[in-house]
Amino acid sequence: MKKGLLYITLGLTLFSSGCTHDFDEINTDPVAVDASRYNANLLLSRAQYQYANTGYAQLLFESMWPQLLASTYNYYSNGDKYVASSGIIGYQNQLWSDDYRAASLAYEMIQLANEKQLTNLANVGTIMKVLIMQHITDCYGDVPYSEALKGKTNTFTPVYDTQEAIYTSMLSELETAINGLDASKDQITSDLFYGGNIPKWKRFGYSLMLRSAMRLVRANPTLARQYAEKAAAGGTFEGIGDNAVCPTDNSTGNGNGTSSALLVTEDYREVKWSKPLIDYLKANNDPRLGVAAEVPPAGLKNGTNSSLPGDKTPSAQIGMPNGYDLAGGATDITKRSDYPGSTGAAGDIYPLGKYSRPTTAVYLGRSAPNFVLTYAETELLLAEAAVRGWTIPGTAAGHYRNGVSAALQSLATFSSAAAINAGTADAYADAHPLDQSSANASLKMINEQYWATDGLLFNFIEAWINWRRSGYPVLTPVNYIGNFTGGTIPRRIAYQTTEASTNPTNYQAAVGRLDKGDTYTSRVWWDAQ
Repeated sequence: MKKGLLYITLGLTLFSSGCTHDFDEINTDPVAVDASRYNANLLLSRAQYQYANTGYAQLLFESMWPQLLASTYNYYSNGDKYVASSGIIGYQNQLWSDDYRAASLAYEMIQLANEKQLTNLANVGTIMKVLIMQHITDCYGDVPYSEALKGKTNTFTPVYDTQEAIYTSMLSELETAINGLDASKDQITSDLFYGGNIPKWKRFGYSLMLRSAMRLVRANPTLARQYAEKAAAGGTFEGIGDNAVCPTDNSTGNGNGTSSALLVTEDYREVKWSKPLIDYLKANNDPRLGVAAEVPPAGLKNGTNSSLPGDKTPSAQIGMPNGYDLAGGATDITKRSDYPGSTGAAGDIYPLGKYSRPTTAVYLGRSAPNFVLTYAETELLLAEAAVRGWTIPGTAAGHYRNGVSAALQSLATFSSAAAINAGTADAYADAHPLDQSSANASLKMINEQYWATDGLLFNFIEAWINWRRSGYPVLTPVNYIGNFTGGTIPRRIAYQTTEASTNPTNYQAAVGRLDKGDTYTSRVWWDAQ
């Protein structure tokens, strides 16, 4: 039987021990690197890039499920209309495969670091493993965790742990790893996030703990409060300089997958900012609108030429509604009463030319960075924790204000073309304070801002996850003919398709715990109604 290899350590292929019995110099492979000679730090950057560089894995699904991007193009029907297109199986599997590969790298790093008594590297590896595994369980539900990544011990069919057990373990592991970090001990190298800065890793760990805790506000509010308060007391991010950002470098073949995907001709022509997002930014007179969105030059030829900038005038921006096509029928977008019209002249008509796209100069650099976790997100989560009455230093209004200002300023990390200075960001945040007329009003405002912030930072998976957790913003689902959800926004991703054959017993046990089986509409544990 073919063994499931997606969630076992890739370290099996990293090292080779040549036959060295009595003839070390003759029989040792000069190319192979055994564990004793391998620099475990090198696995850190590999795990970070593998995790952060999601590309089509988020574009085909999570960019459009929470209605941040929209498209009439059939290939994007998976996300825009919940209708299976040719790419659905590959992208159903991709996040699972990519994340378990990244987790394998982190796990192998932990083992090697422990062997060499590199305690900081081992603890950073644990934090990375939790970061990655949270991604997996949040998207799929119950998954292999306690027995995953252990191919060296011949564990090829791991059990699927319940999400409740996974979260309990992750929070405990995080706490231990953070407490074990010590700037006086081993120096971390090959670190794409923080260049080995241990105090920043501590703040990252506590910020990840906060985010993990807030996932549980409905499923286990007692545990959520316990760890949110621990994270706040321990010290989360202090400013945008703490943002966890993964750089990319297209010249080395390690470019930005999302930016590169959106530069494909069909994607560049068809993918637009959504109507809910643009309407939200316009209603609030948000300064990000003037840097994040542009209307293409008129006509199909110029409008799809990525070397030509568009019109960034805020009043000109129009978001495209989700759930439409250009097929000529009842769902053809040109038949909407609010269709703004095409651009160009005969022979050069661009039907979608008046809808706003992500600003090319900001988002589509092939070496653009990937956002992982930000100060803005952390401050918004602290604001929510304070609204819930938990023991959090500072006030809900103060944390919200910090989060909004930081969200605006963080865009400059993409490009100087997106720079919003601190004075402008602070003034905007002061002019749009948290609505504290009721707890629900505050939660709505906080989580709508979280949604917009992650969308504008191209962190679509997190935007979708937090939308499921919070219920904000309130979105109108698409009910396009032939959809696979019954006209509801997906709540999870179906399991990797080979699991039913490679790990059938454990797969079936996990499926049996889902309320609607292995479908996109089942809810994971923390998303219980």
